[in-house]
Amino acid sequence: MAKAPAHTRNDSLSVPWNDIVRFVRQLGHDIRNNLNAAELQSAYIAELTDDAELKNEIKRLREMVGEIGTSLQRLTIGLGQITPNFMSYRAADFVEDVKQKVTKDLSNDAAKVNWEMQLGEAQLNIDPQLLEQAFTELFTNAFQHERNTPGLMAKAYIDKDRFAFVLHEPKTRFDLSTANWGREPLRTVGQGHYGLGLNRVRVIIETHGGEFRAQYDPAASALVTTVALPLYHEGG
Repeated sequence: MAKAPAHTRNDSLSVPWNDIVRFVRQLGHDIRNNLNAAELQSAYIAELTDDAELKNEIKRLREMVGEIGTSLQRLTIGLGQITPNFMSYRAADFVEDVKQKVTKDLSNDAAKVNWEMQLGEAQLNIDPQLLEQAFTELFTNAFQHERNTPGLMAKAYIDKDRFAFVLHEPKTRFDLSTANWGREPLRTVGQGHYGLGLNRVRVIIETHGGEFRAQYDPAASALVTTVALPLYHEGG
């Protein structure tokens, strides 16, 4: 049997992740420069007319340009390097910060979360803002993919010498593998979503010396996501 010509073979192209990150960040930078120019030009045009309807349309155009720029910024942040500034932080205070962030940013769904906390005076060594982003992304991801969920259970407690956070998401069906959870960026993409959120969550948590995993529990019909972080002991 004759071999297929070399140019017709279905050889997959492997590109190093760092090269992809560098390309997307440069592309985003270039596009944002053009968007800034478009924003300045539209502002100038608005000054040339006294027509109220035309001014209103120009305003809408500027808002659309701004939304594109914001989307690009989120994309580049999702690919950005993690550089934490560690500090000692009370675990209960951190979870309360996350709770308030979820209530503020995800107000339409925040009431669906049932919180359980048993943390006492345990301390963490974390970058609270960076880690808060990771935890908030878990809730954002849960609500995006299960809009009609009856409720989420969020538990935070001390397990031996570790801080444990467990999120239960009710799911009647779940066909995805969790073997490489958070390790497959760009695998699932959709309008406005590029499959980077869980990968960034994993990177942030592992940068804190923690573990990030997920497993589907068919008996409970729930996706169970677990974050484990080392506790901080002063002088230790």
